[in-house]
Amino acid sequence: MGRLKDKVAIVTGAGSGIGAATARRFHEEGAKVVLADVSGAQEVLAKELGEGALSVDTDVTKSESVQAMIAAAVETFGRLDVLYNNAGIDGELHPVAEMPEEAWDQVQAINLRGVFLGIRYAIPEMLKTGGGSIINTASMAATVAFPSMSSYCAAKGGVIMLTKTAAAEYAAQGIRVNAISPGTIQTAITTHLPADMINAIIERNPVGRIADASEVASLAVFLASDESAFITGADHLIDGGYTLL
Repeated sequence: MGRLKDKVAIVTGAGSGIGAATARRFHEEGAKVVLADVSGAQEVLAKELGEGALSVDTDVTKSESVQAMIAAAVETFGRLDVLYNNAGIDGELHPVAEMPEEAWDQVQAINLRGVFLGIRYAIPEMLKTGGGSIINTASMAATVAFPSMSSYCAAKGGVIMLTKTAAAEYAAQGIRVNAISPGTIQTAITTHLPADMINAIIERNPVGRIADASEVASLAVFLASDESAFITGADHLIDGGYTLL
């Protein structure tokens, strides 16, 4: 406990799944936490966590909303040390030649543009206090293809390269940028996927199961903490070995 003492962190997509599990862990580890989401579900968790937790309604696809989120963190807690760009959706499932353009654009807007906006507006605040840690949720779908998920795979691949580029640009100024690439995690997203797809993933996975969101949260705590001070620009797979085969 106390690994994030005195740090101020923002978690997007904090209303459920990995975001909610991470917000809870950050708070347990001593951070002041801004829980950002568009669903409103983050308000319940913020009230449960109590002091040191702030709920902010945020649409990560909109510049003004992301800027307001960061301003709320700084105005309420005085600084920004950690940003976890986690908000994301799976989107509609279609072969590439049948993918509706609006469905493609929606996934890109949330899963990739949302990460860009978070990085874009968090870095100036982090520079004011000597640096910080930015964590971006990518996916094992950036490493291996999943048919009918072309927009999701493309966006997550973009997240990894955006992570590496930002890390290279700001490492000398004390800002670390890393990605987490989860495998199949028990979240709201997986409940929307076909059961045969989930079962096929489990059968192929060397560990033989899907993960709990708390397992990803543990990795996020490490990347947010000073324990990972020499790690930047890295993509951290947490997939039970799925991409090994």
